[in-house]
Amino acid sequence: MELTISAANLVAMLAIMVSLAMVPDAGAIAVAARSMASGLKHALMIIVGIAVGDFVFIIVAIYGLVGISAVMGDLFDIIKYLGGAYLIILGVLLWKSRPEKTDVKAIKELSWLTNILTGFFITLGDPKAIVFYMSFLSAFVDIKNATIVDVFSIMVITTIALFSVKLLYAYMADKARNPFKSEIAKKRINIFSGSVMMLTGLYLIIRT
Repeated sequence: MELTISAANLVAMLAIMVSLAMVPDAGAIAVAARSMASGLKHALMIIVGIAVGDFVFIIVAIYGLVGISAVMGDLFDIIKYLGGAYLIILGVLLWKSRPEKTDVKAIKELSWLTNILTGFFITLGDPKAIVFYMSFLSAFVDIKNATIVDVFSIMVITTIALFSVKLLYAYMADKARNPFKSEIAKKRINIFSGSVMMLTGLYLIIRT
């Protein structure tokens, strides 16, 4: 087994995942709430659960696409174009979205295992994530020839992206107590992340 993903694609994937992890979503809010209620260690467990949920989606996305490619053969390119279109649409929706007021409140004390399960089910509770991973990974990975090393590398990148951003949210919540009130800041994050999604979708469509 060897790594088939190029170094450039690995770096690009990391940069894109970091930018998308910046979007204040349910996971980020849960991380901030735990940090406010019980400190960074408990917030860390939420992030672990979110990462595990993403790992599940990554495995299902890659091996699900492998099965589809085996059945469809040359028609598999349709998936590529549909995936690119899906990412572009998501980017446009992020651009047009209006930031909602978010009230981050402390929540009662929970065990570390409960925190992990909370993060895990927050991720699994978003079925759109599997469609996103199928679209996103196709832009950077030769799905038909993906190896176990490739899957592991994607998981490592996902972990780095999630922890670098979500821990920053946890730290901000712990220190500032409310990092999500600025609607202007959230709008700028949505525009930035939406642009990244659209560029990724376009790349997926035009690449050979």
